[in-house]
Formats: sequence, C-alpha cells, structure tokens
Amino acid sequence: MTTPKALDSFYSWKRLAITLLIAAVANVGMWVIVVVIPAVEAEFGISRAEASAAYMLTMVGFAAGSVFIGGAVDRFGVCLSMIGAAICIAVGYTLAALSTSIYLLYACQLLIGFGTAAGFGPLMADISHWFLRRRGIAVAIVASGNYLAGAIGSILLSPVLVASGWQAVYFILAAVTLTIIPLSLLLRRRVPFEATRSADNLATANARSVQLSPRVFQWLLVVAGLGCCIAMAMPQVHVVSLCVDLGYGPAAGAEMLSLMLMGGVVSRIVFGLIADRLGGVLTLLIGSTLQCIALFFYLPFDGLASLYIVSLVFGLSQGGIVPSYALIVREYLPAREAGARVGTVLMATIMGMAVGGWLSGWIYDLTGSYQMAFVNGILWNVLNILIIGAILLKSRSHTSVAA
Repeated sequence: MTTPKALDSFYSWKRLAITLLIAAVANVGMWVIVVVIPAVEAEFGISRAEASAAYMLTMVGFAAGSVFIGGAVDRFGVCLSMIGAAICIAVGYTLAALSTSIYLLYACQLLIGFGTAAGFGPLMADISHWFLRRRGIAVAIVASGNYLAGAIGSILLSPVLVASGWQAVYFILAAVTLTIIPLSLLLRRRVPFEATRSADNLATANARSVQLSPRVFQWLLVVAGLGCCIAMAMPQVHVVSLCVDLGYGPAAGAEMLSLMLMGGVVSRIVFGLIADRLGGVLTLLIGSTLQCIALFFYLPFDGLASLYIVSLVFGLSQGGIVPSYALIVREYLPAREAGARVGTVLMATIMGMAVGGWLSGWIYDLTGSYQMAFVNGILWNVLNILIIGAILLKSRSHTSVAA
C-alpha cells in the first residue's frame, strides 16, 4: 500500500505541532468556567445548578460552533476560520468580565463556547486529511490540546483567581487568545486534492463494516456519545466545587482538575497508538469501561490525598474516548460523508458534557451531596458500554491489498 507523499510527511508533523498549540490556547474557554464556578456562585448569590448552567451554555455554544465553524473550514479554509474564532473568543471573555448579572454572563459563555469549538472538532478534521498511516495518533494529539488547555490553564490561572478575582482571569485570557491569529497564518496551505482522493481510496480499501444501516449506526453513536460524556462531565465539571464543599478550597480543586486533565493528555496519546492497531470501536470500549471503573472510586473516597489519586486515575482512564468517535466514523462510514457525520457525533458528546455538567449540579441541589450524581454518571456510562459492545459484536473488517 502506497501512501500519497503529501500525507504523513514532515510538513504533516509540523502542521500537527502548530495545530496542537492553537488547540491548547483555544480550548481554555471550555475549562475556565469550571475553575470559576464557586466564585461566580458566590458573587451572584445563585445555586449550584444555576452556576453550572454557565458551563452548560458554554457547551451548547461549543456544539453549535462545531457545526458552523466546521462548515466554515470546508468553505474558507482553516486559517480564516481560526482567526474569526479567536476574535469571537476574545470578545466573549472581555464582555463576560464586564457582566453585571448572571444572565449576561450566560450569553457571554455561549459566545465563548461557540468560538472555542474551533479548537476541537474542526482542527481534528483538518489534521485527519494530512495523515493516513498515523491518523489515529495525529487525531489524538490534536484532541489532547483540549486537556492541555484545562491542565495548564487551571494551574496558571488559579493564583490570579485567588488574588484578583475571576474577572481578571477573563481579561488575561482575552489577550492570550489573540495569539491564535499569527499561528493560524501558518496553516494557510491546503491539502492537495490528489492526495485527498488517494487517501479516500485507500481508506475505502481498508474499511470496516457493520451489520447496521448508516443511519442506525450513527444514531447509536450519538446515544453512546451522550452517555459517556454525561458520565465524564461529573468529575470534570464539579471537582473544584466538590473540593470547596469538603473544605479543601478551590486551589486544591484546580490542582485536581489539572492532574485529571494531564492524565487525559497521556491517555489520549496512548489510546491514539492503540487505535492505530485495534481500531476505534475496541479502543472506545476499553476507554469507556475504564472510565466507569474510575467513577466508582469517587463513591467511597473523599480524603484529600485519595481524591488526588482518583482524579489522576480518572484522567488516565478516559482520555481516548472522544477521539475514538471520529476514528469510528472514518472506519465504518463513507469518506465523502465523514465531515458531517463526525460533526454530528462529536456534537452529541459535547451536548453530553453540557447536560452532564448541569444535571450533576441539579442532583447536588436536590440531595445535598454529589454521591447520587456519581451514581447517575455510572448508569449513563453503562449505557454507553452496552451500545459499543453491541456495535463490536455486529462489526467486521475487510482489507484489500493496494499496490
């Protein structure tokens, strides 16, 4: 099998490095609201569910941005799309810092989430066109930018939050986000049409198939994506608030979130390598099962040291889940439909994070603790495992050798 020269080349890896840096800056918008939820809750005198709604609306904007910006990339290219997104995020941060009511902050979080989406699905889709043999690890590296943003941002911004308040954090991020503009100019080159066509032919020759119609298959992935990410949102969105409730303070919570997300970075890289060997479905099943086990560990342990350990275990368990959906679509469904179908499935995972973040806060308000919220996450995770297990049983692979 011969890989087109434009793919898996030196330029492909250089483009991957630039793309990862853009993703790490852009995706801070998804995590900063998690760090400031306790401060927002105190300032506006609102409930945990109302404060969590700010995260939910960020993810709603993220979902909408994934579809809209993904289409803009197809039409205008990744460079102009990233520049527009960077301006959108910076404006959102600035207006959020000036908000005088929770409802204004909600609107700003929608705008931030919309622009932040550029740093996830659209970049994953773009880099997938530059790799064939190492597509799994390339997509995983770009996806890890999302966790790098949260891990590094949580540590660097936590002292600013304590010393100067959440508004100062947002003003700093508005300035930092504008660095995406010069980085985007380095991505002006487009993949040659001939290489794309050859890659699609090779992908078709080595495709997997499943005993389900494309529509049913996609809807199963949508439901599975909702399930795993509702579960994933519980610790990721509420670990800082959990630490505040337990008396450990927001700084400890930010450290746990950072540790969790750094574990997620390692996990995404490792699972990317695994996916290149085992395929997306089996990789997703392994990751989802490990995530479910990790969620159980939160039920009996609430000591400071144990929470650090459990958070790291959780991060190491689940990092490969979301990138696997993009790989599954590329493996099982026609290449010409990959953009729309990847966008739809990733939108479902994002909405799962949105719903899971709010739902966990609502359960907390209802019960006075996070125990039942963790149980709720576990049940959704089990649903995901059942769906992916069924897909694995109905799937088969076939390969043909290309000269």
